[in-house]
Amino acid sequence: MTDKRDIHAYLGEFDDIPGTRVFTAARARRGYHLNQFAMSLMKPDNRERFRADEKAYLDEWKLTDAMKAAVLRRDYNALLDLGGNVYFLSKIFSTDGVSFAEAVSTMTDMDFPTYRDMMNKGGRSPEGVRSIKDKR
Repeated sequence: MTDKRDIHAYLGEFDDIPGTRVFTAARARRGYHLNQFAMSLMKPDNRERFRADEKAYLDEWKLTDAMKAAVLRRDYNALLDLGGNVYFLSKIFSTDGVSFAEAVSTMTDMDFPTYRDMMNKGGRSPEGVRSIKDKR
């Protein structure tokens, strides 16, 4: 028996998970150049060039203005929405000398100590809002 489910409807369900951005093929395509930029920061020479003049370094990449602005603001939620992958974006955190946990805490409604304490106690509770559209 073959599942005749509409793939677009199925993928659309991922957008209904509160606080989560599933890294789909569509996001990967949208964020390709953004993620390539982030991965370039693995090289010490590129990190130094980026630190010396972030705007000039970003202008070398095929990034949208929205992507460049989000990088400059370090708005990681916007970068995720624009197709960034958190593991690639971690190269920006590292370049800034910020831990992964501290950077990820900026993607929540918690400050870092509160986020760290929550994670040390086992993470988020599975209870609560599980659907954006149904608010349940």
